[in-house]
Amino acid sequence: MSSIILGVAALVAIDSFAENATETVHEQARTLLGGDIALNARDSFSTPITRLFDSLSSAGVGVGRQTTFASMVVGSDTGATRLVQVRAVTEKYPFYGVIETEPAAAFAGLQRSPSAVADVSLLVALGLRVGDTIALGAARFVVRGTIVSVPGEVAAAASLGPRLYIANRYVADTHLLVFGSRAETEALIKLPASLTTGQFRGRFGAQLAKERVRLQTVAQNEEQLNDAIDQLRNFLSVVGLVALLLGGVGVASGVNAFVMGKIDTVAILRCLGATSAQVVIIYVLQAAAMGLIGAAAGTILGIMAQFALPHALSGLLPQGIVVRVAPQAALMGLAVGLWVAVVFSLRPLLGLRGVSPLQALRRETDAAVLRRVRRDSSAAVVSFAIVASVFGLTLTRSDRWQDAVGFGIAVFLAVGALWMAAATLAWSARRVVRPRWPFVLRQSVASLYRPGNQTRTVVLSLGFGVFLMSTLYQIQTNLLKQLDIRLAALHANIVFFDVKGLQADTIAGLILASHSQLLQRVPIVNVRIASINGRDASTVAQQPGVVGGGERGRGGRQRDAGQRGRIFLREWRATYSDTLDSSESIVAGRWFTAANDTTAQVSIDSAIAGRLRLRLGDAIVWTVQGVSVSSRVTSFRNVDRTRLQPTFPIIFSPHALDGAPTQWVLLGNAPDARAVALLQREVAKRFPTVASLDLTVVQHTIGLVLAKVTTAIRFMGLISLFLAIPVLFSAVAATRRERLREAVLFKTLGATRRQVGRILIAEYLLLGALGSLAGVLLSVGGAWALAHFIFKVAFAPAIVPALGVSVGMTMVAVSIGLLTSHDVFATTPMAALRES
Repeated sequence: MSSIILGVAALVAIDSFAENATETVHEQARTLLGGDIALNARDSFSTPITRLFDSLSSAGVGVGRQTTFASMVVGSDTGATRLVQVRAVTEKYPFYGVIETEPAAAFAGLQRSPSAVADVSLLVALGLRVGDTIALGAARFVVRGTIVSVPGEVAAAASLGPRLYIANRYVADTHLLVFGSRAETEALIKLPASLTTGQFRGRFGAQLAKERVRLQTVAQNEEQLNDAIDQLRNFLSVVGLVALLLGGVGVASGVNAFVMGKIDTVAILRCLGATSAQVVIIYVLQAAAMGLIGAAAGTILGIMAQFALPHALSGLLPQGIVVRVAPQAALMGLAVGLWVAVVFSLRPLLGLRGVSPLQALRRETDAAVLRRVRRDSSAAVVSFAIVASVFGLTLTRSDRWQDAVGFGIAVFLAVGALWMAAATLAWSARRVVRPRWPFVLRQSVASLYRPGNQTRTVVLSLGFGVFLMSTLYQIQTNLLKQLDIRLAALHANIVFFDVKGLQADTIAGLILASHSQLLQRVPIVNVRIASINGRDASTVAQQPGVVGGGERGRGGRQRDAGQRGRIFLREWRATYSDTLDSSESIVAGRWFTAANDTTAQVSIDSAIAGRLRLRLGDAIVWTVQGVSVSSRVTSFRNVDRTRLQPTFPIIFSPHALDGAPTQWVLLGNAPDARAVALLQREVAKRFPTVASLDLTVVQHTIGLVLAKVTTAIRFMGLISLFLAIPVLFSAVAATRRERLREAVLFKTLGATRRQVGRILIAEYLLLGALGSLAGVLLSVGGAWALAHFIFKVAFAPAIVPALGVSVGMTMVAVSIGLLTSHDVFATTPMAALRES
């Protein structure tokens, strides 16, 4: 029952929370979007779109706007600087939902005076309080309040750059948005009752697409949020499913112990006329009843646990999720728990079919009964049902059957490896034991292969729990280590971006004057595709089969046609260079060569080239601030985007973009944190439009986000580890009778109680050490596979922490062995002989 309770609780908690999150998203879909329709552009809206907004407003359609850009703010009193996400909003933004602030009236007051509301983290970083003044570009704003929540956003979104809201009417006073500045704009549309979303799309969709404005409806936003929830649920529920399967092992062990204790009772029932089928049915009903009670208790525990999940995952999901009982998840937990209890108990219960009435007079050993079960033809059918159950449960956890099959195979491979490790131990113990060894050591090693031994069950339960926990820990450790390595390899701790023209020379001089190193100076030019091989980009985007890079919704469904082909129409950040960066490698074609023609050469990221369906030699015409630039594709590159340094999907040959409006990114290495702060302050003072970022903040922020995710994962891993405890108790109980007889025999032959205790301790030390070490070795392989194939990072095993878990679980195994062997110490030889 304890095995079922914990496994079902894990699944119910995850599924209930996911169902609650999905329902909340559906109920608050308009609130999360802020309007009936959202229109987004990567830069300012064009004149035709601005005129469209004016005509819509005149026709009674609500239009609210927000402009978002990154900039530095300076505390007027402290002089401290910080990169922020500036959000300039109009009076009607948003239409649905409320941006909550403290005090509550602070957001509404933005439109009346040059004031701002900001994340609390910004005030902490700048050493300010509500009522103090900050400098944003050439303008000054009084901080009137702090942000509590923003509909549809997660708190982690503000980790790198705190949010700062001001009124859109004061943006011009900052002088921050000039020619070449990057700013994203959004317009929320509130439709009147006479105009539907479909009618709006049909009437204005073509014009919006022509002006490169993305249209997002409430339904699309809901689907995107549900995609994120589903991915999180599937990821966590995999760990929960493994916990439940480990619980199934506990069920089998517990029922096995139960069967061994009921052999005499079954023999008497057979003497009284009960058939073997009746006996099995009796105990199957008992197992089902216990499984149902355990599943019910697990469901209740899971429902209670789901109320803690929003706190554990805070910052990773939109705020405002309403937590309530989810009937479908609860019923599914009951059904799965009952099924696991029945199907995993059937195999040991088959042993009751072989109990004859003669057992009441002449007792067979427990090992003989178990051997009869293995020879029973029905055991193969039950084993097949167990395998089918595992794959069936994985299918309910995944949107794609391929993933479910892969996970099921991985589970069986892990179980098979642990099983083989246990079998190898038993085989080796039989062959290495020597008569000259000390009595205690000889008998403890013999316990590993004697009839009715518990080697396989203990190794499987302990190994699986350690395998899960160690794998999760090693993946987290390696991801954080790779982040540290990349920061160290980059040698940069500060980056300046949105640097325009001659500002780059001045900032480079400031970096050198502050006794810092100037490590990199990278040009950036914004480009768009005008045509490919003479065909207009908008025409190519509408071709059948063009899907914008394979964007798919829930369950792998293709997104609607309005989102297809967007990759052909988007704006790209490109650069030009005569050398290949260390993070890139040529996979097709060759790097730039000296050419006499006027056509520029261009190298494309191989992943982007595949989505654009490009080939070597293709002719592409780009638009750069209204100027056309012809180019020819000469190479495809693999780009390592995991490095903390500028990478570009498109690189032009040198001088191809001469005269184009260029921004620069400068990377430097300051001696210490104080030098970084002083350099940021000096640059912000001279060039308010230039933004900078302390890269150590990036490292810290990524660490916090990873910690949030791994906290939830480790919680599920701990459930799996705790499930090993009832499995161990069951394994020991299953061999109690054999152990009792051996202890009596030892005592009869003159062994002391102390010697018997040493035999048990040595046996459980061997079992615990093998099980936990096998789990550690499996975790190294599993973590390597995840790091290599999923996260694409180098792997280095974290041996010492993993061995710490191994030692801890070995001690748990020894403790459980001694606790459950109390009767072995207390029973006298005469009492045991009378019982036999």
